Amino acid sequence: MTRYFLHVEMPDGVAVDQEGEELADPQAARLQAMRGIRDVLASQVKQGRLDLRGRIKVTDEAGAEIATVSFEEAVTVLGKIEGRLGSDG
Repeated sequence: MTRYFLHVEMPDGVAVDQEGEELADPQAARLQAMRGIRDVLASQVKQGRLDLRGRIKVTDEAGAEIATVSFEEAVTVLGKIEGRLGSDG
């Protein structure tokens, strides 16, 4: 198992993962990043907003970038109208 770090990058700043997590391989780290993004977005929706401009950068113990997963990649958005989220009107 390798320790991977999932750093959350948002327009208003970066949350650096200081602890990391032991995961089987880079694919497992990417899947964990997707789960993390979905948790962040679910929390945002509960507050009445949704900001898809963030991403999670996955690095290994040496600091090498393994993957970058955008918030947009982690979800499928339905009901998008002219570049905005909105109702059917």
